[in-house]
Amino acid sequence: MKSILKGVAVSAGLIFALSSSALAAKIEEGKTVKFDYVLTVEGEVLDTTSGKTPLEYVHGSGQIIPGLENALLGLEPGDSKKVTLQPEDAYGAVNPDAFTELPMEQFPEDFQVSVGMILQFNDPEGKPVPAVVTEVKETTVVVSFNHPLAGKVLNFDVTVVSVE
Repeated sequence: MKSILKGVAVSAGLIFALSSSALAAKIEEGKTVKFDYVLTVEGEVLDTTSGKTPLEYVHGSGQIIPGLENALLGLEPGDSKKVTLQPEDAYGAVNPDAFTELPMEQFPEDFQVSVGMILQFNDPEGKPVPAVVTEVKETTVVVSFNHPLAGKVLNFDVTVVSVE
């Protein structure tokens, strides 16, 4: 591997040459990465690490959405990048089969259901599954089990904090 001399460190009378590869680790498979981000969808900020702890993940482990993970490959600490992800590289397209119409009597009498509300259901193994109310009819409620960001174009503004 070819490296460029970036600096010299002196410790206990010994001189060490520091190369660019020693000073800045690049994001690659198996590296632990911390990064700050702002996520916007249709011009609205949906999530950010601003004022919070940076997001940490292990590159290549599937801990973040595939399109974002691919876009970060090769970046170094201090690098910033704007990433636009189409639905197929993020949470997928909206699946019409993931909508279900539930009878209103399934809900408690005094429960006020409204569009946009996120309801919690359990799958057959008892694991929680969120669903978004998309329509309230006279006798039924339509819910979507799609991810809330399915079908959306995601815009990330990312700054790499560290790579180890």
